[in-house]
Amino acid sequence: MARLLHYSDIENVFDVPERAARLAGRIRELDGPDAAVVATGDTTAPGVLSLVAKGRQTIDFYAATDTLLDTFGNHEFDYGPDALRGLVDDAPVEFVSANVRDEDGDPFGRREGVVPWTTRAVDGATVGFVGVTDPATDSLNPMAAPLTFDEPVAAVREALAELELEGPPVDHRVVLSHLGGGDDDLARELDVDAVLGGHVHSRRNERVDGTLLVRPGVNGEAVAEIDLGVNGDPDDPANSGGHATATLHEPDGVAPHADLRDSLTQRMGAADLDEVVDRVAEPIERTGEVVHGGECRAGNFVADAFRWAHDADVGLSNAGGLRQGDPWHGDVTKADLISLIPFEEPVVLTDVTGAELRAVLREMAAPDIDFGEDDWWHGHVSNARVVWDAASEELLEATVAGEPIDPDGRYTVATSEYLLHSDHEFPTLSERHRIGEADIQYEVLADFARERGIDPRIEGRIEIRNRRE
Repeated sequence: MARLLHYSDIENVFDVPERAARLAGRIRELDGPDAAVVATGDTTAPGVLSLVAKGRQTIDFYAATDTLLDTFGNHEFDYGPDALRGLVDDAPVEFVSANVRDEDGDPFGRREGVVPWTTRAVDGATVGFVGVTDPATDSLNPMAAPLTFDEPVAAVREALAELELEGPPVDHRVVLSHLGGGDDDLARELDVDAVLGGHVHSRRNERVDGTLLVRPGVNGEAVAEIDLGVNGDPDDPANSGGHATATLHEPDGVAPHADLRDSLTQRMGAADLDEVVDRVAEPIERTGEVVHGGECRAGNFVADAFRWAHDADVGLSNAGGLRQGDPWHGDVTKADLISLIPFEEPVVLTDVTGAELRAVLREMAAPDIDFGEDDWWHGHVSNARVVWDAASEELLEATVAGEPIDPDGRYTVATSEYLLHSDHEFPTLSERHRIGEADIQYEVLADFARERGIDPRIEGRIEIRNRRE
């Protein structure tokens, strides 16, 4: 039976070469003549090593894992369309993309070999693949602003029609998706065996309207093994009646890929980012559950640094901008700071009314925005306090420096430039609010750490009441 091995959103896995090597080792251990290795975006960025290598460190990973196919995530565009075209041209994989258009409105990367659909023979079966990217990518990533993104369901439907007309007869149809929540729409609207997804960092393994939907999580925490099934006896439990099934495997317990570990270690060593900016006695966690769970020490540190950089009334950090990884403990290096926020975007100063600031603080709960999981908390603050009622979706209290926010007053907020461009997080903020600009984010963190140290505490800045279990 044909199998697929699927990874996605491995992002900063390369910053710990041993971790990347274990992930590659697990993929190699699961691989075989009846399998094909595929990815679904955010495989090149973000991360410390990605920033240094402009995403090209993933070429080593593709080769080590014999990856056949990938599609574009929003972070593939972190270094601009031209850098991505160069990577596509040099990478030993085929990129599949049905809905990304270049600066002239033409399908992106066709000259470099990007295709809307493709087929592969896997253990005697012919599998058709279509790739698709979040249409909000031009909003999520300023470097993708010159590009456009077609509506995903229509784009995949058209690619599948072309596959049926122009390609060989296929036994299975699979979508390589970087849509996140949009995977459900694909499953409901289209006749495909499986949607292998990414973008949202939580794991998923379930069926929607008969279609298998899988996400392996973030930073190489799992590899999905998909058994596409056979058209045999529907009562045979081995093939689940011909339906695709999936198993998620963690990378621990296998031998790391030594050559990959060595090549990544050499790349990291050449980056010269070992400067120690401070020491941390109590580990600072930065898992997804922590940074999206409400107030946390990592979020407080970043929000404090942003406010410090501009001497602003409020510091604001979006939780989605804090990259997950190993906890900080002992020496904290500049590389560690970059791994938390590996984006070459400045910390900006904005000017908002009190009414707008209350709206921004309400948007930390994202009650009106479909972004991430339903229970995610989306922001961290400095010099402010927020009390949120999750049951009634009501902002019960919002203060700055201990005082209630004056709706008619004006406040300065220091935050990431990204939030001025994105409609998916904190849509109240926009370019018109910008009044100043400091250094890029990780440089601000480094300067703040050198001057003030790294010792954030939980202070009751965010209180979430009646949280749904």
